[in-house]
Formats: sequence, structure tokens, C-alpha cells
Amino acid sequence: MGEGTLWREERNGSPADQAAERPQAVGVPRFVTAERRQMELRPCDLDSLLAPTHRARAIWDIVERLDLAAFYASIRARGAEPGRPATDPKVLIALWLYATTEGIGSARELARLCDEHDAYRWLRGGVPVNYHTLSDFRTGYAQALDELLTQVLAALTKAGLLQLKRVAQDGMRVRASAGKSSFRRQPRLEQCLDLAREYVAEVKAAGAREEGGRQARERAARERAARERAARVDHALEELEKVKAMRAQQWGGKRSQGEPRASTTDAEARTMRMGDGGYRPAYNVQLATEVASRVIVGVQVTNAGTDGGQAEPMLTEIARRTGQRPAEYLVDGGYATEVSVEQVSRQGITLYAPPPHPKAIADPHAPRPHDSPEVAAWRQRMGTTEAQAIYRDRAATAETVNADLKTWRTLDRFLVRGMRKTLSVALWNVLAYNILRWITLAGAPA
Repeated sequence: MGEGTLWREERNGSPADQAAERPQAVGVPRFVTAERRQMELRPCDLDSLLAPTHRARAIWDIVERLDLAAFYASIRARGAEPGRPATDPKVLIALWLYATTEGIGSARELARLCDEHDAYRWLRGGVPVNYHTLSDFRTGYAQALDELLTQVLAALTKAGLLQLKRVAQDGMRVRASAGKSSFRRQPRLEQCLDLAREYVAEVKAAGAREEGGRQARERAARERAARERAARVDHALEELEKVKAMRAQQWGGKRSQGEPRASTTDAEARTMRMGDGGYRPAYNVQLATEVASRVIVGVQVTNAGTDGGQAEPMLTEIARRTGQRPAEYLVDGGYATEVSVEQVSRQGITLYAPPPHPKAIADPHAPRPHDSPEVAAWRQRMGTTEAQAIYRDRAATAETVNADLKTWRTLDRFLVRGMRKTLSVALWNVLAYNILRWITLAGAPA
């Protein structure tokens, strides 16, 4: 056997030289190009699009276990009565839960994914959806979502995955859907209201002279927009009175700096100091998390700029949802007013929070002459090494959960307005987070 039969002789020279050695091609070159008008028949089995361990399947399995009667109660298509069948609420719930776990908070984006992404197509299951339906459903069932969260917590407790021993509470300020320039003082708001009412009257008068279907529709749209504008300004004036009352309570009758203002875009939003030190319109989302399981057991949305006085209402909500109160409660110093310490302690709950440390006081853990027995016991307790070790669980639990919802879910900024709608969005985030914890704690693949 010759050497040439085992090894090919390496060719020398450039590619151009090698091409010159090959025989010259004759005729027009042949190639396959794109043909987009060709009809194709593609068999589509939605169930084969997702792996058996896909997260969308796990979320759907959990949704099927829940009692969704509150969502079905509002469907008007009944029996043999005329009307188009409604979209199954179970499908919409699963779509929003999965979208929230993926950080999708836009109804338009979710509608697009329902046509293009296999996981959303599988959850949709051929049901027609559009962004109007998705948007209305997301914010139209606040009470039903609240009950759904209670169901999830009950299921976790029954499965032994949630034991309410130690709970940490923390709040985060979420940017509101309003601009700083939308906040106006009372004289300007009253002027805006007069102008809005005059415009409503002008539109109505112009509509009486118009004829034709298209003109009537346009006039109705203008009139509706004018009424909504007037209603927003009127709501801002109502909220302005609440701001005045809150300031009077905080400042003890003393005049605070600056006149109170309210937003004509989102009247219930308040200007708050954010994490970066700046001041912007926002809502204060309060979350309570069980330390061992890292399951959120309480959620509230307020427009209070501080955390003071927020501990006791959250404990009341936890008791309403779970039927019990935690044995230990961890909060930061902003919650630890003397009134809150007394209220929490009288419920048989051990409070862990750092006491204030004024410069004039050498030992912040020493009882003071005016302290009640509950406050004195709290100060002494926080001076022990054991209590300080327990308190370290607060940052490791509450702050990381808040960061998860803000970074990976959709609580970085509210795209809706008003307390009811912002609470709905917060509940979707908490439900999605708790369901992911359910999947993890139960050992199911996600």
C-alpha cells in the first residue's frame, strides 16, 4: 500500500489558485431561495410543545386545585340565553400568574406572547384572548384575588409547608403611574375643575347640534373623556383634604413646609422618598413573610410615606388569612413606635425591632422612666445576643423577598392607577411568588 493511499497530499497555494485548477463551471448557478407563498400543512399538538417538567404545567396544575367560583360568578353568559361565551377565567388566571413569574406586566405584551410563545400558547389552549380582556381581568377582581391568596396559604398550611412561627415585615415604595407635574395645589385644582365642567357643557351643547352616526360617536367619546377629566380633578380635591388631615395629625397642628398638593393623574398616589434618596409619586407596599418557608402571608398597599403604625394592621390581616398570629414578629426601626410595641406585645407576640438610639442616651436598651412594661421588656430583650441573632433573619428574609418582586416580577413600577388597581397588581405578584414557593417546597419541578 503506497503512502498516497493513506494520506492526501496537502495542496499549496491560495484559494484563488485552487479555484483556477478546477474546471470552469458552465451555465447559470443553481441554488434554493426563500419561497414564502408556498402553502404548508403543519400538524400542531399543543401538548407536545412543552416538556413534562415545564413551569407552565406546574402552575396550571395548582390553578386547577383552587376554588375559582368568585371569578365565574360575574360571567353573564348563562345556559341557553343569547350571548357569546366568556373566556375561561382559569385560563386568564394561569396566563397572568405565569406571565408575572416571568416579569411580564403588560397586557399588550402578554397578548403578543399568547400568539408567539409556546408556553403561553399551551396555557391559552386555543382560547381567543386580546389585551383588553387581559387588562380588564388583571385589575377587575381585587376581592377574588384576596380570597385566592387565602386559599393558597390554607393549602400550604394543610400540606405542612407553612408554619406561622416567625414572620418578618418590610415595606417598599413602588413608583406610581403619575408625573411630578401632575401634583397641584388647591386653587389650581379648583380652577381645573371649573374648566373641566365648562368643557363638558360645551361638548354636550355641540353634540345637540351634530347629526350622523360617526359624529355622534365622536361626540360621545369627547364627552366621556371630558367627564373623566372632571372626575379625576374632583377626586384630587377629595384626596387633598386627606393630605391636609394627615399633615395636621403628623405635625400636631403646626404649619408644615409647603402647601399640600394632589395629583390629577393618580389622586391616591403620594410623593414619597424613594430608595435612591429622591422624591417621586409612589405607593407603599407592605409585605409580611414567614421566615422558615419564605412564603408571603400578608400584603397591603397604602399611600403612607412612613412605616410607622403599619405593623398592627398587618398582624390583623395575617390573622384573618391564616386564623392565627405569629409567635415572633421582626420589623425594622421605622415600625417600632411605642404604641406599636405595646399593641403587638399585648397580643402575645414577641416583637424584635431595634430601639431608637438618641445621642443623649448612652444605653438604648435600658428602660426609661416613662416606659410601659411592654416597652421596657422590648428594650431589654433587644440588648441580648439571642434577640440580635434572631433579628438578623429580618433582612435575610423580608428584604430579599421584596427585591425578588421588584427585580424579577413586576413590582418595579405600577402601570395602573388608584389603590384598588395597585392592590390587584400587588396580589398577582404575591400569588405568583407563593406558587413558585409552593412548587419548590413540594419538590415539584419548576
